[in-house]
Amino acid sequence: MDIHEYQAKALLADFGVPIPPGGLAYSPEQAQYRASEIGGDQWVVKAQVHTGGRGKAGGIRLCQSEQEVWSAADEMLGSRLVTNQTGPRGRGVYRLYVESVADIEREIYLGFVLDRSTERVMLVASAAGGMEIEQIAEEDPDSLIRVVIEPAVGLQGFQAREVAFALGLDVSMVAEAANTLRACYRSFRDLDATMVEINPLVVTADGRILALDAKMTFDDNALFKHQRISELRDKSQEDPREMRATDRGLSYVGLEGNIGCIINGAGLAMATMDMIKHSGGEPANFLDIGGGASPERVAKAFNLVLSDENVKGVLVNIFAGINRCDWVAQGVVKAMQDLDIQVPVVVRLSGTNVEEGRRILEASSVSLITADTLAEAAEKSVAAVNEEVSA
Repeated sequence: MDIHEYQAKALLADFGVPIPPGGLAYSPEQAQYRASEIGGDQWVVKAQVHTGGRGKAGGIRLCQSEQEVWSAADEMLGSRLVTNQTGPRGRGVYRLYVESVADIEREIYLGFVLDRSTERVMLVASAAGGMEIEQIAEEDPDSLIRVVIEPAVGLQGFQAREVAFALGLDVSMVAEAANTLRACYRSFRDLDATMVEINPLVVTADGRILALDAKMTFDDNALFKHQRISELRDKSQEDPREMRATDRGLSYVGLEGNIGCIINGAGLAMATMDMIKHSGGEPANFLDIGGGASPERVAKAFNLVLSDENVKGVLVNIFAGINRCDWVAQGVVKAMQDLDIQVPVVVRLSGTNVEEGRRILEASSVSLITADTLAEAAEKSVAAVNEEVSA
């Protein structure tokens, strides 16, 4: 789960990470009031959206007066911010963060991520802050500092100090920098985050360290332990299809194709999407209905997949182990009868009670296309959708 910058900063501040003064605004008037509250003669107005690259897309504005703050807020609120990470649809801007301007002397990149190769948390830092980490890795890989953290003991003081020295910080700032690094790690560990990124972490002209931007991502499977984190979810920033899937206990990721997929098991889902692509088609989604595929659950999956207007056909691919093919077949028939489905549906069943499942499909009065293998199912789906589109 992602959260907004202002939310990440508030969480990090609770662990001792220094942040600039700022405030949240939902209207131009509120943004102007936040600027007067903060004081000073310069402010930054930031669109709060779940994406990077906001500055290049016009989502961060430097303002020299309170009137400019009002005007920037009026222009940004209600707009859609399109960045290189959002796709052409962009993300809606419904809240802003107004922050004081820092007198920056230098910028640093700091991140904590889960490293699959070492099965540990890894600290990644670079003296080339303010850039995307992918860009840093491509243009200046030698600038990246990596530290593998042993979970039994956490980020040690000597490790944090070594990173501070490696970043070229003045010796007078090493202690403060090390404390900031360790505070970030504690937030990562205690809140079950999967990523903490501060870009940039700045050194100001008067010798302070500040987190100027912050991003945090959390493990969805651990949210039950963190009610405060769960309440930070902003559903306006999520794909509505994925929200509906979450509410129904389904694992769903929306894509840009036109063949809806209803599959059990993440591995089989990935293989099915690969076969659709191999056959010349484009999957509209990743959907794993899980191990308890009751008829009701299958019907919910159909309803969800067909809520996407781009879907011109549906492929149901079930390999039943814990599941039963007869349950899935009942769900397919029920969905076809209740939802008045007007697009071609291809069904491939294999595994437990497969003969009974096939019998249920054959005995029904609904119009279905059946297949015995994954390759055959993918080819029939692509052919049926192409025929539907050209009709």
